[in-house]
Amino acid sequence: MGVHCPECIKEARANGPKRKPILVRAARASTGKPVVTYTLIAITVAVFLLQIIPGSPVTFALIYFPVLTEYEPWRMISSAFLHSTSSIFHIGFNMFTLFIFGRALEIPLGRARFLALYLISALGGSVAVLLMAEPRSAVLGASGAIFGIVAAFFVIQRRMGVNNRVLLIVLVINLVAGFIPGLNISWQAHVGGLVTGALLALIFLRQRNKTSAIPELALVALTVVGLIAVTLVRILV
Repeated sequence: MGVHCPECIKEARANGPKRKPILVRAARASTGKPVVTYTLIAITVAVFLLQIIPGSPVTFALIYFPVLTEYEPWRMISSAFLHSTSSIFHIGFNMFTLFIFGRALEIPLGRARFLALYLISALGGSVAVLLMAEPRSAVLGASGAIFGIVAAFFVIQRRMGVNNRVLLIVLVINLVAGFIPGLNISWQAHVGGLVTGALLALIFLRQRNKTSAIPELALVALTVVGLIAVTLVRILV
């Protein structure tokens, strides 16, 4: 082990490149533990345990059927808390990704902002399913929401000057996997969640230095209204 010169270290820190902030300004950040991330994981795991009970009606009650959107639109969100019971990989991969990126995003974004990102991305994924999938298909899983937070992380890092090519490659691989026949992956939910998460990230970045939160709230609300409007048009057409 070498010996570090205190004076040299101070000089290097003073003259060296300044680290850019990865996310949004700390004044709006939450403090403490990523409670929302852990809560979302806990709820999803609890729902999964209820799903695997023999004869459980949970899956059928919460799963998203595009054909039922007009009568039971809440399924567009509730389905994000369901996972396939035939393999632990589905929920395992999604919850591991949420654990990694949720902790990285929730504290700097703030709990309310992060929760909005997760749920609205899930909604965006379901809207894409409604637009592009077979109407009588059945879709479940947190993939839309997960792609939303990963896309948001990518956009925020990119705008802050962080080289995240590896993350881009991972995103592309996962998107391509959705088009492989036989895997039964809803690529529509992936695309919808990704686009929605990226859009919300741009909104958060645009407002990061503003003193008022009203414009940000208005833009987020406009995003939700837009998703609802697209849903209504698709139902009525």
